[in-house]
This record gives sequence, structure tokens and C-alpha cells, in this order.
Amino acid sequence: MSVVFENVHYTYQSNVEALRGVDLVFERGEVVALMGENGSGKTTLLKHMNGLLKPTVGRVLVDGVETTSASIAELSQKVGLVFQNAEDMFFESTVYNEVAFALRNFGYDEEKVRKRVEWALKFFELEQYKDHSPFLLSGGEKKRLAMAIILAWSPSIICLDEPTIGQDSVQKEKMMHMIKMLNMQGRTVILASHDVEFIADLKPRVVVLSRGKVLADGKSQEILTDGELLKKASLIPPQVVSVLERLSDLGVQRKVLDVDVAAEIVASVLKHELV
Repeated sequence: MSVVFENVHYTYQSNVEALRGVDLVFERGEVVALMGENGSGKTTLLKHMNGLLKPTVGRVLVDGVETTSASIAELSQKVGLVFQNAEDMFFESTVYNEVAFALRNFGYDEEKVRKRVEWALKFFELEQYKDHSPFLLSGGEKKRLAMAIILAWSPSIICLDEPTIGQDSVQKEKMMHMIKMLNMQGRTVILASHDVEFIADLKPRVVVLSRGKVLADGKSQEILTDGELLKKASLIPPQVVSVLERLSDLGVQRKVLDVDVAAEIVASVLKHELV
């Protein structure tokens, strides 16, 4: 199942042109990170994938179907979107019912609803809150609940808007594991993120957006080690890239994102220098 953007423009009612001629193809089973400064168009692009927004000009096709000819309900079964502000997804009185709501709407029987809800809450370590109001959870717990809501019905394409905000290192590691697991199952994962360290570890395809246009599209190792490109997009390089940049006078290879590989390179160079 692919998602295709063809010359997509989108202008909000405030006359802000958020997308300007975007041409992109997201293939089945890809992991893609959308990166760029605030206002670059990342969230707007994600909202086009499940029909929450429709192009002002151009078209978006999900599994060959143009989003303008399908309802949000139909598209949501294929594309699940986890909002940056998790509370925007909540309206039920309990955590359990939040996760169960969409499953019931999609026509699952109550036994299957129960099993899926229990699995999702256990995976995100929220079982103890199942009878609590979702609005009383902490920021990080709300984010995990938002992801549980989407993953419970297991859509083919999963969009995550700033998924690591409010998450500690343990939860970030769990998020990394989840994304890789979904990828192994053949699902498409598309995330918008400012977390360059997380993206550097994940090593997905990276699409850089700036002022509504695609600035670059390629492998993370090429994108995240390009200092000039990152500067144009107001992105800070990963720490490992910054360290290697400072050692560039010693002939250190700079296009490296893996910390262990970088350590071996630096150790080898220093050993040579000391001989």
C-alpha cells in the first residue's frame, strides 16, 4: 500500500500556504522521517494521508484511491495518525473506552475488542489506568495512549507526529523497537520529528521540508551528515556528527551516524597520530 503526493499545494483559511508543490511517494514497508523547522509543513503533510486535509491543488492517493473520493472513516482504517497533541484524540471517560471506540465503530465483536484493547494497553504499560480518565494521565502517558488507540486496529500505514515528545529514554527505546517491529511486519511508518538523535539511531529514509517544499529526500546517513542542508532547514546535527566535524582536520570520516563506528574511527585516527 503506497501513498503518492502529486504536486500538492495546501492553503489554510488564514491564507498560509503550508504545502507548495509537494511530490513524494511513500512505498509499502518504508520507514520515513519528515524533518524541518516549525511551520515547514510536516504536520500538514501527515494530515493529508488520512484525509483530514484535502489538497487545494494536486492530489494524494492512498493505495491508488484519491483522498478526495474517500471518507475520513474509510481512510482511517488504512492510515492511522497519532497527533502531536495527544489530548486532541480523547473524548471518552476512560482509557479502556478510548482504545475500544474505533474498534467498535469498525464493527469488531466485543471479544475481539477486549483482546485488542488489553494487548495495546499492556504494550504501552497503561493497564493500570484502564478505568481512569485519559485527561488525568501524565504527558508521556497521554502520548502512549494515543499510540495505543491507533495500533489497536493495526492500520497498514502509521503516521506519528512528534512521537518522542514527553517520552523518557526507556520509552524512546520502546518506540524504536515498536517502529522496527511494525516495519518487519511490512507496515509503512511515517513520522514527523525534531528529535535528530532518535532519527539518527532509527536510520530511516529522511525527507526534509522547508516552507512547504521538499528540500531533500534520501538516506539518513547522507541527510543528517550534511551540515549545510541541516542549517537551511534549521536542524541541529546529531551529536556524533558534530563531534566528527570537530575532528575533520585529522581526516576523520564524517558521514557516520553509528556511535560505535564513530568511536572506532576516532580511536584508529588517534592511534595513528600518536605513533
